[in-house]
Amino acid sequence: MEKKDRLMSLDAFRGFDMFWIMGGEALICTIAALFGNPDFHRSFGHVAWDGLQFMDTVFPTFLFMAGVSFPFSAAKSLERGLTRRQIALRALRRGMTLMLLGLVYGGFLQRLNFADFRIPSVLGYIGFGWMVAAWIYLCVKNVKARIGIVLGILAAVTLFFGFVPAPDATATAVKFSPEWHFGCWLDRTILGAHKLGGAKSLFDNEGFGGLFCTIATAMLGMFAGEIVRRGGVVATGRKALGLLGCAALCLASGLLLSLFYPIVKNLWSPSFVLVVGGYSFAMFALFYWLVDVKGWSRWSFFFQVIGMNSITIYLAQRFIGFGTASKFFLGGVAGLLPEQWGHLVLGLGYVAACWLFLWFLYRKNVFLKV
Repeated sequence: MEKKDRLMSLDAFRGFDMFWIMGGEALICTIAALFGNPDFHRSFGHVAWDGLQFMDTVFPTFLFMAGVSFPFSAAKSLERGLTRRQIALRALRRGMTLMLLGLVYGGFLQRLNFADFRIPSVLGYIGFGWMVAAWIYLCVKNVKARIGIVLGILAAVTLFFGFVPAPDATATAVKFSPEWHFGCWLDRTILGAHKLGGAKSLFDNEGFGGLFCTIATAMLGMFAGEIVRRGGVVATGRKALGLLGCAALCLASGLLLSLFYPIVKNLWSPSFVLVVGGYSFAMFALFYWLVDVKGWSRWSFFFQVIGMNSITIYLAQRFIGFGTASKFFLGGVAGLLPEQWGHLVLGLGYVAACWLFLWFLYRKNVFLKV
């Protein structure tokens, strides 16, 4: 979508999601520690294996939002005279570009070590899941058929991994553990030293275990985009209710499925897809209702600036010293304060440095398009 035609609520929601990666997690944990809860990060950050905490929602929600925008961009491309084949080729280019950027983010150019560089990545997962979902959207026009494809993916993954353990599993092995899950076995066998943690690691959290379920996450986002786009661009409360209805359905289905296949972010399990999909639908409904339906948008400008250049800030944090800038300008003040308050000042400085960088790009009308 062009800047003037962008869905403001989607930019705000994307910015809210990226904020937690842009120093928000550390900031909120520092504030919690100041108010007597130094272990807050244990219940806020990522879980070690099964279960779900807030930070586990950030990555899949971003992929969900990548899906939301595609029905709009595809429709505009068709209006400009592009064929579905041409749009599919663009999706291929974007998916491959994201996978390549994932390698760069992982430090491949820094070492150029082909023996053990990490192949899987966050951007690689997003690129693959979104790309295949885009192809399905372009090839299968019937919404019910695409819903059937999502259900088919989740059912196939559930049944396969539910009944097929790792080849070296014992009779008493726990199928959904990192030691005996078939996807984790694939990570160890095929990726070897190219996975997160190297050759000795049991799995990669962007490995084979959840690769196909990323397609379902992106497709859920596309359903959300279709709900908002249906009947024209006019924002209505009815569309927000439709999003909430999808949220309730996904959440109930995911919790029910979790009784058989646990919620495991590291495996991108089908139950994880549905539960976090419910969260994403609900949060998007909230942002959509507040920003687009009610027109209360001023409060969201902070997040919109982040959301309109989300990939930029994700990559920029890898090679721009925002932390160094924070220490340069605020290190003296932080040094005069008690340790925890000093951490808070530097954390605020980090977020401010990131945001001002994005605001400068926003003012110059510079937006990274992949």
